[in-house]
Amino acid sequence: MFPALETELKQETLPDPYEDFMYHHLQYYGYFKAQRGSLPNSATHQHVWKNNPRYLVSGSFGEREDVIPDPLQKEKLLWPTCLPSTVHRQIEAVSRDSLMLGSPLKSRQLLHDEFGEVKPCLREPRDLFAFFSSSGPLQAPRWPIECEVIKESLCHIEWVPPQPEYFYQPTGNEKLPEIVGEEKGTVVYQLDSVPTEGSYFTSARVGGKRGIIRDLAVTLQGPEDNTLLFESRFESGNLQKAVRVDTYEYELTLRTDLYTNKHTQWFYFRVQNTRKDVTYRFTIVNLLKPKSLYTIGMKPLMYSQLDADTHNIGWRREGKEIRYFKNNTEDGQQPFYCLTWTIQFPHDQDTCFFAHFYPYTYTDLQCYLLSVVNNPVQSQFCKLRTLCRSLAGNTVYLLTITNPSRTPQEAAAKKAVVLSARVHPGESNGSWIMKGFLDFILSNSPDAQLLRDIFIFKVVPMLNPDGVIVGNYRCSLAGRDLNRHYKTILKESFPCIWYTRNMIKRLLEEREVLLYCDFHGHSRKNNIFLYGCNNNDRKYWLHERVFPLMLSKNAPDKFSFQSCNFKVQKCKEGTGRVVMWRMGILNSYTMESTFGGSTLGNKRDTHFTTEDLKSLGYHVCDTLLDFCDPDRTKFMQCLAELKELLQQEIHKKFNELGQDMDLEGSWSDISLSDIESSTSGSDSSLSDGLPVHLLNIAHEVNQKKKMYKKKKKKPLQTRKQRNEQYQKNNLMRELKLTEDIPERAGFASTLQKQPTFFRNSENASSSAMRNEKPRLNELHGRDKGSSLDPSKMTSLILTKNKERMQEMLTRTRGAAIHHEVCLTPTVTRACSIPRQRSQDSQCRALQRQAQIPAKSQFQI
Repeated sequence: MFPALETELKQETLPDPYEDFMYHHLQYYGYFKAQRGSLPNSATHQHVWKNNPRYLVSGSFGEREDVIPDPLQKEKLLWPTCLPSTVHRQIEAVSRDSLMLGSPLKSRQLLHDEFGEVKPCLREPRDLFAFFSSSGPLQAPRWPIECEVIKESLCHIEWVPPQPEYFYQPTGNEKLPEIVGEEKGTVVYQLDSVPTEGSYFTSARVGGKRGIIRDLAVTLQGPEDNTLLFESRFESGNLQKAVRVDTYEYELTLRTDLYTNKHTQWFYFRVQNTRKDVTYRFTIVNLLKPKSLYTIGMKPLMYSQLDADTHNIGWRREGKEIRYFKNNTEDGQQPFYCLTWTIQFPHDQDTCFFAHFYPYTYTDLQCYLLSVVNNPVQSQFCKLRTLCRSLAGNTVYLLTITNPSRTPQEAAAKKAVVLSARVHPGESNGSWIMKGFLDFILSNSPDAQLLRDIFIFKVVPMLNPDGVIVGNYRCSLAGRDLNRHYKTILKESFPCIWYTRNMIKRLLEEREVLLYCDFHGHSRKNNIFLYGCNNNDRKYWLHERVFPLMLSKNAPDKFSFQSCNFKVQKCKEGTGRVVMWRMGILNSYTMESTFGGSTLGNKRDTHFTTEDLKSLGYHVCDTLLDFCDPDRTKFMQCLAELKELLQQEIHKKFNELGQDMDLEGSWSDISLSDIESSTSGSDSSLSDGLPVHLLNIAHEVNQKKKMYKKKKKKPLQTRKQRNEQYQKNNLMRELKLTEDIPERAGFASTLQKQPTFFRNSENASSSAMRNEKPRLNELHGRDKGSSLDPSKMTSLILTKNKERMQEMLTRTRGAAIHHEVCLTPTVTRACSIPRQRSQDSQCRALQRQAQIPAKSQFQI
């Protein structure tokens, strides 16, 4: 039927290189799946596409009907790549034959009109660096290969409680449960494959650990079995073990941050098989912080799936009999603290979730960014790029937000604002503030448009995606707190912050960065506040406090200026705010948002909701406009208020110390750091050092160094020191041989009669004596077998010394008379006078040479 094809297959001729390249190139990108021959003329075959339904392309741009969701099936389809080349050629020939024998032409590049008919033209090429497709799947999170991950995808609705959620008020009758452990209870859930301290991250993959995902929850014995079924092997989940110690009472153990033995604070887990109108008690037994907001009224969060599905109710604060206390079970290690609370579930057979704070996962961020990319308006002034890849290979996104400039001069005049969040993965409050900021800055509000006109915003919405995915509280997969390593040079171990710092460094070379702010969460204080840095330059004295004061005026019921702190401690030198401040950003801040709520204004004694946090993102934008207002009235008013507040604070400090001091005229010279308290509020104020795998290598290197130092008895001298010592010893030996010769006195008297200028020049000849040892060696070499008379040796040395000295004097006198420089090699090295100099400059150089101390004449 196809003789040409049969002839080609029989002769096995090599295909055209260009055609072969284009065939694989188009096929790889999904543009073309047909024979290797020339493409059919679209106009000629248009009637075939219209009349034959087989040839119509149902997919549209971006659709991925050939995407295989199951990675195992995808791996199975990749098996031909492992076959020998001969088999490859056979398969390729059969595929070519089958395509030409009548398989339809497949292409996603053909356009459709409004009637669904194919147009004979191609679409624009795909963006090779695009992150999302309008209908394609999101990039699946990558987990460490030790982690088991369930296949279910979780999604929670956003909801704002209609009434304020007040802090818990202790009654004094709260029960203090006895911690019994698994010896007296029954383990109903326990993770086994969890990497701990001593191990370190090696690799990651989508879906985590290979193999069958086990069911870790206990098996129910029947419908009457009321045992709760626990689960936390989902994104941002954290629960290590659950022990049933009574019918409706459970002791819970949180998993530490991966590859560490600490940082237990964040929890997020699921329970099933609930019973209505029954009081359950949960007690977390291994918290590490001695102080917590739970002691002053904070409640845990609960989410009911049935309430969300039927009544559109989301996360809400629940819990009674809340106590935070020290665990009395001592095991010789660090002390643990317990959190206990009771609760009644709203429905039977419900699926409920508990969390330390409103979760915001990596998938939540990707869904939000997908909506921005697909928005035709927002995508015009918001460009999404990859800042870097995390240790596990997850994308760290960078958003650049600004309106297009009309001229290059206008673009160059824009200042920059840098914002980031989630360097600590368990502080999800930072993501909600970031979401509120993005919602406003990407809106069509006139204020948002003005901000985009005058600023370039660089936004890193999730600095630590690996930690967020696995449910860590503070660390990355390197097992270290990233907010203590902003000065690191270990790009491979801390890529997220290394690339962030590098991006800001390049940005500072292009333009001024007006503001840097990193969004965090705080576990010991209520309200929202900023940590900044004191500026020692009196020209900008107190300027770094103006923005926080303005923000407190714009959000008086959420933001507390009294809680702000501007002290730079040594243990915080590696944090983002201090490093960026030292790089030249005056307004460099850490924004701390409480896990609890507000003690200010109308929101006093109430928990923060997600809307409260998102509103703060708007207030940041509003304060930026006030801070940069060309009319400096607000700025100067805040500056005057700050000076008055600081003076009052200094008076208060001296009164507390029992001192009376007249501060008029001198109060502004007092160091601000002396009157401020510490900013430490975390259990990770100090760096843990290198990652574990590098820590082991460093330990081995240090041990080898110690062994090497023990073996070495005497430190080695430098080559210069050895040469100088050798020359001095040689000269001393030569002088000793000649000190008793009568001619030495005459030689010395001759030197005394010479002018200072000549005497120093002649002293330079003493350096020539250092070269006498090779000559002595030559003498010894020639008379190796016989002994040399000492008197003959002395006369020989004197004769040579006289000859060299006479030659030196002759050259020096000639140089002084004729203004010519003809120095010995030693003098030339000491003076380094180029030959091209004029005669006058040579004379001046010679005079300078005469004033060089004798010690320099012995240096090489």
